[in-house]
Amino acid sequence: MQPRSPSHAAFGQAVRELREERGTSQEAFALRCGIDRSHYGGMERGERNPSLTTIYKIADALEVRPSEIHARAEQLRAALTPS
Repeated sequence: MQPRSPSHAAFGQAVRELREERGTSQEAFALRCGIDRSHYGGMERGERNPSLTTIYKIADALEVRPSEIHARAEQLRAALTPS
């Protein structure tokens, strides 16, 4: 399945990078967030559209502000999108 959009792909990549920086597996992280593992994996791949509640759960588990995730996603999206 393809990402829903470049924005979805960038957001998922930002979350993946932050999760991996913390040395946590997808499965363990999804459990910590209270999100179904397959749903979480789809979100990281940009296939699913996370709700605002889900974004806050992820940010809380990463111990960052949601805006930090979005800032990283914006940088990634700019790098992925040709000018």
